[in-house]
Amino acid sequence: MSRRLFCEISPTCYAISMKKEILRRHIKNLFSKDKIARTKSEKELPVIVKGHSSILLRKLSGVDMRLQENKATNIQLACEKINGIVIHPGETFSYWSSIGKPTKRKGYKEGLLIMSNGMSSGIGGGLCQMGNMIHWLVLNSPLEVTELHHHSDALFPDERRRVPFGTGTSVCYNSVDYRFKNNQDCDVQLLVWIENGELCGELRSEKAFPCRYRLIEENHHFRKEGEKYYRISQVYREVIDKKSGEKLAKELILDNHSQVMYDYALIPKEQIQNDN
Repeated sequence: MSRRLFCEISPTCYAISMKKEILRRHIKNLFSKDKIARTKSEKELPVIVKGHSSILLRKLSGVDMRLQENKATNIQLACEKINGIVIHPGETFSYWSSIGKPTKRKGYKEGLLIMSNGMSSGIGGGLCQMGNMIHWLVLNSPLEVTELHHHSDALFPDERRRVPFGTGTSVCYNSVDYRFKNNQDCDVQLLVWIENGELCGELRSEKAFPCRYRLIEENHHFRKEGEKYYRISQVYREVIDKKSGEKLAKELILDNHSQVMYDYALIPKEQIQNDN
């Protein structure tokens, strides 16, 4: 029998562990040399590097729709903090430095939370969808991701998924952040808003970049290992020269081996691959 972590002993121990991690982050920020982006502008930069949208309310197996509806409220509040933020050359965007602590007093509601041992709920739940959106925009640019935490498990079956599996990011105030650095010689800007039941986002810049990017998922299947099923795939990013159309590079950015946490009956049978 494996030994339990301190945070798994009880809710009180979990709360103590979270406070410790938040304190550790504050200390790390204090001594960090990162210059965090703080400027916001109502004027939109002229070049759209990448745009994307994702459905806000999804019917997830075993999840109360009230948590999904509350998530929409939480994301709207986060949009107000992030929309229009400008990241100057050399600056770093920090998810939690931009949003701040999500609290009930600020209007945040109880939404779905993804914990190390499964799903739960809490104030500000559902904000990982915003993190996923921003990360997808950045993946389609030359900007440098400096802090990223992947979800390790396959928590839900696909429902109108439009991006490769596993290309999201986990966020948890203030211990688990998402950060990227503007390593280019011009300003970039994030625009995020809600429209027609979808979270919409754009990454913009002062000038066009010479390359475009394409994310592709290969070798996708499910595999049974012992008594558990795992979702397997590799995600690559292709770098393509805009002028010539030549593929300049293909890099592996994610090697998925994620335990399926939902009802195995929902796994498409044609996607199950036997070891032999």
